Amino acid sequence: MGMYLHLLLLQYYFVTSFVCNAVAFVEEPSGGRSDGYCGRILRAPTHGTRKDGHHEFRLRVEGDPETYQPGRTYRVVLLAASPAYFRGFTLIALKEGREGTTDDDYAGQFQIIDEDDTQFMTNCAPAVTESTPRRRTRIQVFWTAPPTGTGCVILKASIVQKKIIYFQEEGSLTIRLCEKGNDSSFGEATVTPAMECCACGTAKYRLTFYGNWSEKVHPKDYPRRANHWSALIGASHSKGYVLWEYGGYASEGVRQVAEFGSPIKMEEEIRQKGDEVLTVIKTKAQWPAWQPLNLRAAPSAEFSVDRTRHLMSFLTMLGPSPDWNVGLSGEDLCTKECGWVQRLVTDLIPWDAGTDGGVTYESPNKPTIPQEKIRPLTSLDHPQSPFYDPEGGAITPVARVAVERIARKGEQCNVVPDTIDDIVADIGQEEKEEDDTPETCIYSGWSPWSACSSATCDKGRRMRQRMLKAQLDLSVPCPHTQDFQPCMGPGCSMEETSTCMMSEWISWSACSVSCGMGMRSRERYVKQYPEDGSLCQLHTEETEKCVLTPIPLLMHIYTIPCMLSPWSDWSRCSVTCGRGVRTRQRMLKSDPAECSEELEQTEKCMLSECPVDCMVSEWSEWSECNKSCGKGHTIRTRMVKLEPQFGGSTCPETIQRKKCKIRKCRTKTKEERGGGGGGKRRRRGKQGRDAALEEQPGCRMQPWTSWTECTKPCRGGIQERFMMVRKRAKGAQMASCKDRKEIRACNVHPC
Repeated sequence: MGMYLHLLLLQYYFVTSFVCNAVAFVEEPSGGRSDGYCGRILRAPTHGTRKDGHHEFRLRVEGDPETYQPGRTYRVVLLAASPAYFRGFTLIALKEGREGTTDDDYAGQFQIIDEDDTQFMTNCAPAVTESTPRRRTRIQVFWTAPPTGTGCVILKASIVQKKIIYFQEEGSLTIRLCEKGNDSSFGEATVTPAMECCACGTAKYRLTFYGNWSEKVHPKDYPRRANHWSALIGASHSKGYVLWEYGGYASEGVRQVAEFGSPIKMEEEIRQKGDEVLTVIKTKAQWPAWQPLNLRAAPSAEFSVDRTRHLMSFLTMLGPSPDWNVGLSGEDLCTKECGWVQRLVTDLIPWDAGTDGGVTYESPNKPTIPQEKIRPLTSLDHPQSPFYDPEGGAITPVARVAVERIARKGEQCNVVPDTIDDIVADIGQEEKEEDDTPETCIYSGWSPWSACSSATCDKGRRMRQRMLKAQLDLSVPCPHTQDFQPCMGPGCSMEETSTCMMSEWISWSACSVSCGMGMRSRERYVKQYPEDGSLCQLHTEETEKCVLTPIPLLMHIYTIPCMLSPWSDWSRCSVTCGRGVRTRQRMLKSDPAECSEELEQTEKCMLSECPVDCMVSEWSEWSECNKSCGKGHTIRTRMVKLEPQFGGSTCPETIQRKKCKIRKCRTKTKEERGGGGGGKRRRRGKQGRDAALEEQPGCRMQPWTSWTECTKPCRGGIQERFMMVRKRAKGAQMASCKDRKEIRACNVHPC
């Protein structure tokens, strides 16, 4: 046994790939089969195997999923709990029930994250091992799950600790993952349906977005001042069009949404797809990102789907952030029973668009070159990330989306019988479309709708007609035989116009002629522009023909109340920094006496903070001279009342000193200094000390006290010390015999 251990130690010190050779115990001959070598790794004997009790080592897949999504990439982490550590390791992924003796036994593919820590095994290509044997407590790699139909997979790790001790457990170092279906726990792109949609008619849905990104739920580095959700943008579309998807690259439109919150380019890309798109989905931006629902309703939008365009995708940016967004991709609303999904609720975690390398909410712009693939953020991406968790737990969802069917049109062919909710919803929709034709009017059926008068996304009209066959009661009028409906060109949606808030139409103008056929017009104005900054596509003026017949001796006077121009652009903010106001105006085109509408609006505006200069107090009085005779100095001080902020000017000096001289010091006489002899010299020393304490005539003073504590830790403070009168001789004047004080500057260095 001793010789056996000795051989293992030699292998540890002299063989380049420590774990490969140490676990196998026998060097693989040149040209040998790699699958046989991998098989011996799995069958290698282990020492000190621990199956019960506390496990020092743990293998985990980030988020601790119970299943894997085929083709998706996961982060795999090998951990040692303190104070344990490991020097080497082996990591391998096998199909369940396989021995690892053939290449087909391995499942998925590992990707190296840090080449200083990990590498692929020299003689066992599917396995990962350490680059150099040294103490470590954590390593991580990516693992891409195998394709559909692989079945369950076993992820397995072996640990090398203290040179020759091996752990290869069935517990904490082994993970079993089985393939999952099309459900989406992370909100990732759903798998494109293999079968064509067999549902009939159309269905109408309402999408409601509930933001849950708040300081209470996600407190780390939460941006208090500028947090918001951008305008939501998406579409209902066919399988032939992909707005964005997991593992794909962001288009320019997706990049602008993810980095800047601007949906304009994304909407342009969607509209260019023509018949691939049925409805464009849009909601307003939300500032701030979260408010209670009793203060602000959750934003929502309605859209439709049909047999060919039965997928729904959308995204919205959480800001500020480098390029983070949430959304759904290719969500199929067609069921395998040839019906339409009734309700879908999904929690959403943030995604990285792969276009900016920032790691915090307010990281400076750092374009990712080359561009990376779209992927979900994880809790192990970077220690500075607001979602970082050293344990690799799942990220708390930042939003939830609810998609609810509100109506169906046309003949349905669903295999599963309708529920009561289905029937009630459809009846409610039919009641809205009931015809109010009197029974005494007999009509032909309506003709098909004509083509839209607009081929673009400008508002147009389409028409249908019917013939009046009989009027059974001449006293009951029969309604119109023509019906008009607003419309837009292919790929556009009338529902988007809600982003522009328009005023009511102003009354029609007078006819352009006094008799005969002329023209008249009416106007309206934009009350609120879209929050995404785009232009309103709705008309602000309409014209139509008018016919007037002359009436003798009667003049028609037309009053045009409140004909107003559109609002001008907002003016610049009234200040260059801080809070101010801005205004906008509009012109009155009709009689001012008939109009009470406001012609000017004012709103608050906020620019960057203004610089704040340092503010100091007035100078104090000059202190007493620090000497009672001879040359000394006196000082004066002032206090800092307000520190500089936002680039304001720095603080000036807070202490000034100047020289002072009260009087010449009195020179002692020869008698006061004393004669010769040792006793006289001793008396002279004592007298000298007394003289130092009795510089004022008739006063005997106590020694100076110690200096007081400095009044400030930096930027100039003061210290004081005192000399008190010990004894005042008879006849001494009070003014010339008094307590003394000295002052000096201290801690004059800057803060």
